[in-house]
Amino acid sequence: MNSSEQPTVESERSPESADGAVEGEGPRSRSVAVPMRIYKAVTVFSTLIAVFGVVGGFVVLDAATNRATADLEEISLPLALLGLGLIVGASAVYAFSTRFEAEEMRKPKERSDEGPGNG
Repeated sequence: MNSSEQPTVESERSPESADGAVEGEGPRSRSVAVPMRIYKAVTVFSTLIAVFGVVGGFVVLDAATNRATADLEEISLPLALLGLGLIVGASAVYAFSTRFEAEEMRKPKERSDEGPGNG
């Protein structure tokens, strides 16, 4: 890399994202507003996937370690990694689903073009 190809430092970047929204406008700056029907579906199915993924991951991890009684040589490494992967994947599904919110849930002030002022 020569001197003209310096990486952009975080403080040099524009605070606007590609869609024109200003980053860091508050806790809802990364949320996605969707209709209530989609919000309910996302919430229900992501919660189901997360619960079954975490429980299934612990069951697989338990089977891989023979109820945590197996010696190190007896542990099934692929099965243990699958169990950990299920737990991490289920957690990621749930974490990303929390970005969604129903349009009806937003405060009127958040829907308008007003700034985050006090009045």
